[in-house]
Formats: sequence, C-alpha cells, structure tokens
Amino acid sequence: MSKARRLLQANASSVRTAEVDPFSHESTAAAVERLAALVEAQARVIRDYDAAVARSRDTYERALAAARLGVWECDLTTETLQWSGGTYDMFEIPRDAPLKRQQTLICYPEASLKMLEAIRSRAIERRDGFNLDAEIVTPKGNRRWIRITANVECAGDRPVRLFGIKQDITEEKAKFERLRYLAEFDELTGLANRSQFHNCLSQACGDETGRDGVLLLIDLDRFKEVNDSLGHAAGDACLKEMAQRLATVCGQARMVARIGGDEFAVLLEPPHHGKAIVLAVEIIAATSRPIDCGGRQFKIGASIGIAAIAGCRSSEAFKRADTALYAAKTGGRNSFRIFDPTRM
Repeated sequence: MSKARRLLQANASSVRTAEVDPFSHESTAAAVERLAALVEAQARVIRDYDAAVARSRDTYERALAAARLGVWECDLTTETLQWSGGTYDMFEIPRDAPLKRQQTLICYPEASLKMLEAIRSRAIERRDGFNLDAEIVTPKGNRRWIRITANVECAGDRPVRLFGIKQDITEEKAKFERLRYLAEFDELTGLANRSQFHNCLSQACGDETGRDGVLLLIDLDRFKEVNDSLGHAAGDACLKEMAQRLATVCGQARMVARIGGDEFAVLLEPPHHGKAIVLAVEIIAATSRPIDCGGRQFKIGASIGIAAIAGCRSSEAFKRADTALYAAKTGGRNSFRIFDPTRM
C-alpha cells in the first residue's frame, strides 16, 4: 500500500472519530475546529498525492521523449486510439486530439501502409504481436521512420485491443543508410566504389552475360600535375568533374566505378558491349576537355585498357584490362589498348 493511500485512510479514520460527542467536556466550537483541521489535513494529503502523480506522469513522459518513444493503444471494436504525448509529437498531431485509427493512416505512404495492414491483420488473426519499421509523412510534411511494437490483448479468444510502443528511428535510419552508402559508393565522386565494382564484376563473370561482357579500366593522365601544383582540394575537385564526365558518357554501362585514386572502371554488357571502342574514344575526348582548377586550366586526358571477360574469373578479367591499360600508358597516353593474349 502506498504512503499516500495509508495517510488517506488514517485521516479518514481520524475524521470519523472526531465527530462531536454530546457527552464530551469539549466545547462544540473546539470540536468543530479540530474536525476542520483534520479535513484540511486530509485535503492536503490528497493535493500532495495528486501532485506526486502529476510529477510521476511528467517524468514518465520526459523519459519517453528522451528515448523518442510513445505509448499507444487501439480499441479493436471502435478503432479509437489512445496515445501518449510522445506519440502525438512523433506524428506532429496536436496532443490529446481525439483520434480514430483511420485518421492516422493517411500519414503512411502506400508501401508502408500496405505492409502495416498486412502484418497487423496477421497478428490479430494469430493473437500475437509484431514489430515493424515504417515510414510516415506527418501532416506538416516531415518524413520520419518509426519502429512499431505491438501486442494483441484478448477477452477470452476474441482480440479486443492492440497496444505497444512507437519509436522515432529517423536518426538511426539515416545513420544506417549512410553506412550502407559508404559501403557501396565512393564518397567523393558518388560513383560505385571498389568493393561494389568487384562484386559486380564477379557476378558478371559468373552469369551468362559474362560471355559477352567488356571491362574498361581508365587511368587519368597528368592528374598528378593538378595535385602537385594546387594541392589535394583542387585534385578532389578535378576528380569529381572527371567522374561526372565519365558518368555522362557511360550512361548505358552496367557500372561506372572509382576503384582507386585517379583510376576508374566501366563494365559493359550486351547490347552495349560492341560499343567498347567507340566508348573509349568518347571517354578520351570527354576527359581531354580543359578543366578549370584553382583559376588555372589543365588538360588531363585518360589512358584506357579494354578486355573481354568471356571465360574469365573476375581476377583474370581485371588483370587483362590492367595489362592493356599499362600498354596504353607506356604507348603515349591519352589512348586505349585492347587486350590481346598473343601480343601481351
């Protein structure tokens, strides 16, 4: 039993025993005064109890808010919702606004809503809970990700209530997407990175498209002059510009990747594999156009090695293209070479 409840019972008992005894020597006025004092004491206990409950509720709400959590429940008969303040804030809906479930479903984009309805119906049918990460768009137009945890309450065997917790995981989701992006893409240029490129090349060499695939390895010429003359910031700007030119020229390629400092790779598959030589010429022309860096103009250019990947493991395909690239570099640069096993 809580301290407040014990005090209430004690004061109630005191009030009952404080009734005026007609045979008492205590005057009526004194008895009434003592009774009034006891009533005031009881009222004070009630006020203190209410204040303690309010503080506890406020602490609870603050703790939920700090954890980006909100409590919710849904009456399955009336579809009426009961939300904590944090849930209202999550959806950017005025607190304590009376809600029906249908009103909140407009916050879910089509894909999220379809998934929510399917998993919710299955949970109700099976009388168990569910967990779901879903995207919402608040009435103010803000996109958020929430993690919904739900449990089904039954009366006998009849589901009567869904209840659980909603958590704002927008920040967590953004960090995850950022990590996934960095695992697959080059942060500077936005092209696929070396890891994604090798995965793609391995896949291409292992499936039927590999029979006619072509790999181009590209190394920028005279890029070192930019770094040595103007520093790494200008060099980074140059790489970003060259990456953009490659992406534009190689728009039909299966992949365009940055695989190292000033090295890039392009993977072609049918029906574009037959255009490898034409594409190499276009790449050389695009990278040879002057580029402005730090108030100065540079002509960079590119050397390209081309190799068919038919019948090769990915490592062998890469080695062939690299051998052709080396031949282009030593042969005068700003040119391309095709791997020929009888000559290289």
